[in-house]
Amino acid sequence: MTHILVVDDEPQILRALRINLKARAYEVETAERGVDALAAAARRQPDLVLLDLGLPDMDGLDVVLGLRGWTDLPIVVLSGRSEQSEKVRVLDAGADDYVTKPFAMEELLARLRAVLRRREFRAEAGVPVSAHYDIGPSTVDLSRHTVTRDGGNVRLTRTEWAVLELLLRHPNQLVTITRMLTEVWGQSTSVDSGHLRFHMARLRRKLEADPQHPVHLITEYGTGYRFVPTASRGPDPRLA
Repeated sequence: MTHILVVDDEPQILRALRINLKARAYEVETAERGVDALAAAARRQPDLVLLDLGLPDMDGLDVVLGLRGWTDLPIVVLSGRSEQSEKVRVLDAGADDYVTKPFAMEELLARLRAVLRRREFRAEAGVPVSAHYDIGPSTVDLSRHTVTRDGGNVRLTRTEWAVLELLLRHPNQLVTITRMLTEVWGQSTSVDSGHLRFHMARLRRKLEADPQHPVHLITEYGTGYRFVPTASRGPDPRLA
């Protein structure tokens, strides 16, 4: 049974989420404070954390950062903060999705299913031990979930990892914008292509030798993106 940790200090929301999640055969654990959420996650790692940002003892962003210090379990943020800058800040910290209050229960449940499907896909597919990819001066090791560059480690956010893994799983293939938005953010996402461009730009700055003239993480204008491995590059790689 899928175990979901719900973190929120509003009793009505906790009750509604508990009822709806249990009705769909999820096992539900609740916490009203950030410190209790971190302790619960450490005690028994859930399959997913549904997290409010406005907690009484700490900001939910600190909970995201605390969890990301030791686990990659999915985190879906549920918050009344609707500013784009706040969403970007939380997603960059490692959250997998961001749902704004008030929310439609069916949309929230769909997003939870999408995040859980992505996690199950990665677990079922497995990653071979030799899953190394060179992107300019950077080496990506999918089996260890690490990136190294010039002898040092490069940190990627959860969203950046999701975007990069999707491209690496389909070398030389066009991955459409619609597919990327759906697989990374969920079927009912309100995230647009501009948000995807933002994360692609960050990946290029972290991985490519010349981010302004990338040769591996390529834009197919108006349609999507493509990962071009080193061995497959021609003499005149497409710029983005």
